[in-house]
Amino acid sequence: MNRTIPIATLPTALRVEDAVEAACASDISFIEERLRRGTSVLVECEKDLSLFLYLAVRARLRRSRDAPKLVVIDGRPAPDTPSRGNLPRMLEQLTEAIRGSVDRTIIVLLHLDVLTTTHTGFTLEARESIPLLYENPEAVLLGFRDPSFEIPKVIRGVFPAKREITGIPREALPRIITQREAKALHATEFDPFGMYKYVSGLNPVRLRRLFSELEARREAPAGRSLAAEVYTEIRKQTVTEDIELPAVDLDADIGGYTEVKTRLKEELIDLIRRKETVGSEGDIAAIESLLPRGVIFHGPPGTGKTYFAKAIATAINASVIIVSGPELKSKWVGESEENLRRVFRQARQSAPTVVVFDEIDAFAAQRGTYTGSGVEHSMVNQLLTEMDGFRKNEMVFVVATTNFLTSVDGALMRPGRFEFLIEIPAPTAEDRKAISKIYSARFGLNLSDELIAHLVRRTEGLADREKNIPFSGDHLQSVCRALKRQSLRTGSAVFTTEDVDRALQRKTRRAIVLSKEEERVIGLHEAGHALLAMLLPKATPPERICISQDQEGALGYVLRAARTRPYVTTEDEMRADICVGLGGQTAERMVLGEVSVGAYADLQQCNLIARAMVEEYGMSATLGPRVMLEDESGRRGTGASEVRQVKIDEAIDAILTAEQQRATELLGTHRELLDALWTLLLEKKVLEGEALTGFSATVSGGGAGG
Repeated sequence: MNRTIPIATLPTALRVEDAVEAACASDISFIEERLRRGTSVLVECEKDLSLFLYLAVRARLRRSRDAPKLVVIDGRPAPDTPSRGNLPRMLEQLTEAIRGSVDRTIIVLLHLDVLTTTHTGFTLEARESIPLLYENPEAVLLGFRDPSFEIPKVIRGVFPAKREITGIPREALPRIITQREAKALHATEFDPFGMYKYVSGLNPVRLRRLFSELEARREAPAGRSLAAEVYTEIRKQTVTEDIELPAVDLDADIGGYTEVKTRLKEELIDLIRRKETVGSEGDIAAIESLLPRGVIFHGPPGTGKTYFAKAIATAINASVIIVSGPELKSKWVGESEENLRRVFRQARQSAPTVVVFDEIDAFAAQRGTYTGSGVEHSMVNQLLTEMDGFRKNEMVFVVATTNFLTSVDGALMRPGRFEFLIEIPAPTAEDRKAISKIYSARFGLNLSDELIAHLVRRTEGLADREKNIPFSGDHLQSVCRALKRQSLRTGSAVFTTEDVDRALQRKTRRAIVLSKEEERVIGLHEAGHALLAMLLPKATPPERICISQDQEGALGYVLRAARTRPYVTTEDEMRADICVGLGGQTAERMVLGEVSVGAYADLQQCNLIARAMVEEYGMSATLGPRVMLEDESGRRGTGASEVRQVKIDEAIDAILTAEQQRATELLGTHRELLDALWTLLLEKKVLEGEALTGFSATVSGGGAGG
């Protein structure tokens, strides 16, 4: 069957009552059947739909000769009766109906939610209505509740049958759109598939009110479609105030991350776009069955997980609802689950929608790890229920973000739910370069290639060593914002590497004034690191040597080039890193005859590398491939014997001792180069670019050992 149908087959005129009957036929049949059996029914639908649903059910019931009597509890006073308020009057009407004859009678509560709803406790009317509703077990009730209202569970329990009505089925669209309205989109053909993604969450009453405005539009000229223009108007009217229509281009606004972009395009975006172009209903159904409903983005903080979700929404012309995991949780029983239902109801009403659960591990942690009231377990179940309850043709997608994928409940990661687990790692050098160019253009900085290269080098590794947080796109944006503020203050758009370094300094620290002797020690220390990095073939060379305070408070540092093969690090390369790390302390001992506390962080890092070589990577000649495994608590080697622990310590000592000896021999052999680099560093304070390249060439010409 083709995706388009002739406009001539659509109705010429349409009442709201007819639209409700056409769109909610199965729901109306369900309600009618249960009421005829004598079963009370609770209908959950929006307020503007409830009256029309009641009228449709009443019309169905009256078709039979033995039609039941319907008593409507709506609070309207009888003629010539002074009004005492709707709620007291509703309670009075309910009392009369329950305590009167209920034989072949259906009591209709059009505003059950208004009568009984409260967020702080039972209303007075709710307290009085509860015993009334349970007083006569023979009474048949038809209650209506707007989903945005919560009613007490004890009142929900009165109704054995419940029916929630959200949105409209796609196959009903040709019966609830008139010919004149369809001609505002296209002159001869109507495409229900193209329209449905924008109206799937509307109830038929709202849809008729929305499309009645199309009667005033001019008809589309022959051979030209105005659908895109009309859909844009519809989109503005179906998105509520607290829902965002993002404008984030996956390629233009997000730098780098080529693999992530390719995966999203191939697995989701391209499929949805292809759905808009295929011509048969069967092909559309096949594509809809393949679309993933959920994606989990995981990775360190600040890497753009939520930004990627907004880019997906932009690519498929969807709105975005961003929900914070911790904010969903409530101390009140059942309220957390209701919060989830509300989010998904809102998403369906504003479809197409991408729902983003930020920090999903806040309520969807691995089972057995909950430390709260246990509401997390109920929330996970509710989330799964909502995701499993999607219509295949509903354009609602769920994106979850987390910094700790291992802590997320495994039930969520089963195929068919959160089908794709996509890592958004810390950006690589190429990623950071692309991100920097985007922010440079966005803020009008016009940073040169040299400055961008410097920024990329300076953001290698960790932004916060104490918390183990790597540099991310957020840090690069922060630098560009700082440079823009500087430009506005000074009126100059010319920047230097010092400006970039200053912009990277996020923590305000008191400037440290070094004495000449302290500066000499620090210079010698950094010269020892740098010279070994130049001498060792397996070490990455230095790109910047500095003996001034950096953004993390270090009084000196050597910035080394990133490895070209970061995922295949060899034993020789790890040993070279240890040797370079010990170079600062070794240089101090060799030249000054004593060492300072400046090697504290170096020694820690060297010990960690050596321990990893022995315990994790099997690089010990004495212990061989035997490695220490982690237990359930994450501790390593708890089951090792005392003898093996001693051998481990000896193997680690052997690696550290050998590399310290190599550092001593190399620095001793090249003492003249060490002194020259030390002197140059004390003079320049910072060595990079041509000055550093020239010295490195001297080292290479003099030969390297080890």
